[in-house]
Parts: sequence; structure tokens; C-alpha cells
Amino acid sequence: MLKTLGKFIGKYKKVSVLTPVFTALEVFMEILIPYVTASIIDKGIEAGNMKNVLIYGGIMIGLAFLSLLFGIQAGRFGSMASTGFAANLREGMYEKIQKFSFSNIDKFSTAGLITRMTTDVTNLQNAYQMILRIAVRAPLMLICSIIMSFTINFNLSLVFLAVLVFLGAVLMLIMKKVMPVFTEVFAKYDALNAGVQENVSGIRVVKAFVMEDYEKKKFSGAAEKLCALFVKAESVLAFNGPVMMLSVYGCVIALSWLGAHYIVDGAMTTGNLTSLFSYVMSMLMSLMMLSMIFVMITMSLASARRISEVLNEEPDLTDPIHPDTDIENGSIEFRNVCFSYKNGSEQGSGEDTLHNISLKINSGETIGIIGGTGCGKSSLVSLVSRLYDVDGGQVMVGGKDVREYETESLRNQVSVVLQKNVLFSGTILDNLRWGNENATEEECAEACKQACADEFIERMPDRYNTWIEQGGSNVSGGQKQRLCIARALLKKPKILILDDSTSAVDTTTDSKIRKAFAEHIPDTTKLIISQRISGIQNADRILVLDEGRISGFDTHENLLKTNEIYKEIYEAQIQSGGDFDKPA
Repeated sequence: MLKTLGKFIGKYKKVSVLTPVFTALEVFMEILIPYVTASIIDKGIEAGNMKNVLIYGGIMIGLAFLSLLFGIQAGRFGSMASTGFAANLREGMYEKIQKFSFSNIDKFSTAGLITRMTTDVTNLQNAYQMILRIAVRAPLMLICSIIMSFTINFNLSLVFLAVLVFLGAVLMLIMKKVMPVFTEVFAKYDALNAGVQENVSGIRVVKAFVMEDYEKKKFSGAAEKLCALFVKAESVLAFNGPVMMLSVYGCVIALSWLGAHYIVDGAMTTGNLTSLFSYVMSMLMSLMMLSMIFVMITMSLASARRISEVLNEEPDLTDPIHPDTDIENGSIEFRNVCFSYKNGSEQGSGEDTLHNISLKINSGETIGIIGGTGCGKSSLVSLVSRLYDVDGGQVMVGGKDVREYETESLRNQVSVVLQKNVLFSGTILDNLRWGNENATEEECAEACKQACADEFIERMPDRYNTWIEQGGSNVSGGQKQRLCIARALLKKPKILILDDSTSAVDTTTDSKIRKAFAEHIPDTTKLIISQRISGIQNADRILVLDEGRISGFDTHENLLKTNEIYKEIYEAQIQSGGDFDKPA
């Protein structure tokens, strides 16, 4: 874990070294001040020598100024090191997440990854700064104060050692009790963030069903569980303060009583006792700082483990050592394909989603895909662009196994419009150029024309410079779908996959889009998942899936004669009026 995280200090190694150096210099200046104070009392005030008071007073001011200067530098370098370390961690995690396959993301969950990149990294940032500053300052101050105390009076200093053993035992007990609680706390943070993300993204549904009170109760429940865990942890940590105060005042009383006897007996001077008090207070304050470090490290260890899990996670999908980058054509072949979502994923049950799928699709064909909910339609097309890998068998594109291609090259030639359409904050042009970052405005307009998106874009005041809100919240479902189709067309792919991507448009517009595909991209292989017969009946062939198996694969006319499932869907939608929109 430490090795993994240590790599991300990067260019901040120098300031990470300078921080403890200046902290040490700050401590050395501070540790000399009580020693000089004793000289002012003994050699100046009690001796009635004003010259010595001025000399030693000047030395003390100089030491204080140097201590302040070194402290400022230590604080500045510490801030640079900790914030830089946190920035590197976030960049490293974000870069790693971009390489994750869907199954990797399913394993951690979206909310869990967000928590790790925000709350967990912030905890680690604070802990790193504390380690560089306080974890150096406190032990060094403690050791130096002990040395100076023993130099002044060995016997009196033994009082502090007894207190040190007592405090050490209490701190270890507190750490043992608190650490498991903080580990549980961050798991609850994931659940809380997941609830917020779900509520905000589905706020329209929440309001439509007047479920605000239900969502409030659900959120309050998660927040109360988190609160209860923090209370449990803080209840244990609360013992730290009283125990520390007991130790401080116990030491002061013991030193005052015993020190008075030493002064009366002439075994030590008033200045020495004053210095001893200062060193003892420094030692106890150092212990208090160490207890704070223990608490912070206890919290940050849980965060460090969670961050390391992401950084050490290996993507399920990797490119071969010598990948192919040239995809000859848009032909597709499934050879005895079996596939299941892993148990750690959101969809995962461990059972096969696709069973022994074998089929061939010629380059340039238009294939319709239909079947009941959960029959494996989306899973099937996800394998073509290698969003997931098969458990058994092969998926061939252009005559080669998709695992032989460079992933980027494959996905540039297999354009997918997913079932869940996503637009990003930016202009319409910005979103369209996800398909081709170098596309001209004319090319974007042509793609929008093919996707029938130009109809509503032209009516907008800023046309292609119209701002799209996050998630496309300021456009309708049908408009969002058409923009996503246009974005996919700009890639000029060899294979185009539409995963139920025209469900929010009427059948007239759907028909226009399919006509544009036939005229403008006849050589592109098109896989169209649809719940409507009218959307796929003119396809070259139609694939009927049933519970992850092929039920039929033929033309519309032949399937009506030979496939009972397809015939049943057709009769329900067309003859029984299940699909009220008629194609133009």
C-alpha cells in the first residue's frame, strides 16, 4: 500500500523533504528558548545584572524570530507537498478509471469511486501534511525536551517518564477501538453518495410520483447511520482529551511539589525549575499532537486502503502485446459465445446471460434484434465493441477475434449508441465532436440531417452553439437520442449499433432515420435493437432472442411463418394495436 501511494508523490519529493527539515530547525530554535529563559532569571534578574538580561533577551528574540521563519517555510512546503500529492492521486485514479472496463466499474460502483476520489483523497492529503509537519515536530520536540529535562534534573524528569508510559497505553487502546469503526464509516459514505446520486439523477421521477418525503426518509436513514458511527468513534476519542489533561496537571502538581523541595535544599535554581516546567509542557503538548496524529492516521489508513484498491486494480480488458489496428470490414461472427456478468457487478448473478450463441452477419447488412426484457440483447451487442469479454467462444469482427485488436481502433470502427443516452455539458457542437473531434460544422450538420436532429436544432436560437446542460436535461428524450445517433455517425464506423436508441421518437421519424441509413451508409453494418416490430421489419434479417438463446434468425416474412415468439410479438403490436404509431 505504501509503495503504491508513494509513487504519486512525484515532483513533490523535494518539498516533502524540505518540510521536515525546516520543521526540525523550528523545533531546535524553540527548544533553546526555555534554556535562555533560565539564564535570564538566574544570571540576570536574580543576579541584578541588567546587561545579562538584555543580552539573553536579545538572544531569545533572535531564536523566536528564526523559529517563526522556519515555521513559515515548513508550513508553505508542507501545503505544497500535501496538495500536490492529493492532486497526483486524483489524476492517477481518474486515469486508471478511464482504463477500467464496465465490469471493473461495476465492482467498485460509481458512488464508491466518487467517494474515493473526494473524501478519501482529502483524508489522505490531511494525513500527509500532518505526517510531514506534526509527525516530525512532535517526536523531535518530545525527544529534545526529554534530553533537556534530564540535563536539568534527572530525578524530576522520571515523573514524566511514568506519565509517558500511562499515556502510550491509553492511546494504543483508543486506536484499537476506533480503527474498525472508521473502516465501516467509509463504506457508509459510499451508500450515502449512491443515494444522493440516484435521487438527483432521477429527480423528475421523484417529483412525478411525489416521493420527496420517501426519499428524505431514506436519505435521513443513511445519514443517521453515518452519524451513529461517527458518534461511536468520537465517544472513544473523547477519552483522549481528559486523559491528556489529567497527565498535564498531574505533572505540574508533582513537579511543583518536588521542585520546591529541591530549591529549598539548594539542589536547583528557580530558573532551572521554570525551564523544566516549559520542557515538561512541551513534552505533554507533543504527546497531545501525537495523539492527534494517531487519530488522523487511523482514519486515513482506511482511506489509503480504498485508494490503493483502485490504483492496484487491473483492467479486465487489456490489449494484446502486438495488437491489430486495421479492421478490414464490418462483418461479425459469434462462435459458440457464452457470457455472464460477474457476481460483483450491478447486473451480476453469476449465471449465464448468453448461452452458446453462434451466428454470422455480412458486412453492410442491417440486422434487427428483438426479444423480451432481460433476454440478452444489450449484452450481445456490448460484446461486439468489447465493452465486456466473453466467458467462452469468440466474437469476430472483420474476420478476427475482437481480442486481437487494439481497443481504441476497434471502438473507433464500432460506433455504439447505448440504451442510456448521455450528453455532456457544452454546446451541441461540443457533444457532436465526441464522434470526431476534427469534424467541421458542415459535417456535423450532415450527420444531424441523417439522424433527423436538424429539424429541432434549426429552431433553436443559437442552433449548433446551443448550450446543453449536464446530462442533456434541457432537451427531450427523442432529441437526445437523435443527437447521440448523429454523434455516432460522425465516426463513420464500419459497424453501427443502435441499442433501442429510437424508442423515444415516433415511428415516422424512426422510418426517416432508417431510410437515411440505407442511402448514406449502405456499406456500414447496422445492428438495431428495438422493442417495435415496425422499427426492424425492413431489416435484412432479424435476430430473435429468448432467455439468452437464439430463437430465430431470418427475414421478417420467414419469421412470421416459423417463429412463434416473433409471431406473438407481431400480432400483439400490429394486429392488436399495440403500436399506435404507423410508419410513414
